[in-house]
Amino acid sequence: MEEAERKRREVREGYAKIATEGLCCSPTTSCIDSPMAHEELGKKMGYTGKELESVPEGANLGLGCGNPVALASLKEGETVVDLGSGAGLDCFLAAKRVGEMGKVIGVDMTPEMVDKARANAKKGDYQNVEFRLGEIENLPIADNTADAIISNCVINLTPNKKRVFKEAFRTLKPKGRLMVSDIVLLKELPETIKNRAHAASCVKGAIMKDKYIEAIKQAGFQDVTIIKEEQYPFEDLANDPDAKIIVANPNKNTQELKRVSELEKEAKEMVKEILASTESVNISATKPAGAV
Repeated sequence: MEEAERKRREVREGYAKIATEGLCCSPTTSCIDSPMAHEELGKKMGYTGKELESVPEGANLGLGCGNPVALASLKEGETVVDLGSGAGLDCFLAAKRVGEMGKVIGVDMTPEMVDKARANAKKGDYQNVEFRLGEIENLPIADNTADAIISNCVINLTPNKKRVFKEAFRTLKPKGRLMVSDIVLLKELPETIKNRAHAASCVKGAIMKDKYIEAIKQAGFQDVTIIKEEQYPFEDLANDPDAKIIVANPNKNTQELKRVSELEKEAKEMVKEILASTESVNISATKPAGAV
């Protein structure tokens, strides 16, 4: 339990920095913030330019690995819960799908992210969206509340994925739908990469694809289906922040230049291994009609 809480604390602290300092997710630590880069990465994940332009500025932090809203077949009047809602991107897109009669609830364990999301909701005047502080392993939501649950590259960060899916099952209404975009492993990552990866990275807590699918089934879901699977563009995030700091220093010496070269080579090798070991998946599942 202590180890799990330590991991949660590290992730919470990592995402607090992302929320307050404008950084983004990467395999190792964090990459320098760039709204243009976030938009390009968002398009690669399946968001349209129109979708990205429709949300408040600052809602897209380039943190996802898919577009669960596009695949969730949301209808007007439905209630949607977003696990790990971050700055609110998917919540705002879902809000447009469910309309004024619908409701979207975003849950995130990082206070700074919840504050940022609430500010974005106020900025965009979203009346049908609310954000709650809480862990997705213990959702602050009543039983049988949601018609659909979505999540975007967050469950891989949790130390207890089975518990997350059980909570999602509890929160869904009978016949409710789960739509998850996430990073899974095709083969185990070398320990060197796991040890170097930042707590809030996209691969730190990823597990093998078959174990991920099995965890969903064990929670009680049926019709568990991989809708889409593809290589995540980790090569776009290969820049090591330490190298960037040195490169930006006009007084760098020969030794520093050599270190920059070593860091760049190391980052490229790491990304190559990650690309061979991971993939982004979109998974759908349903809660049986007779389940409670």
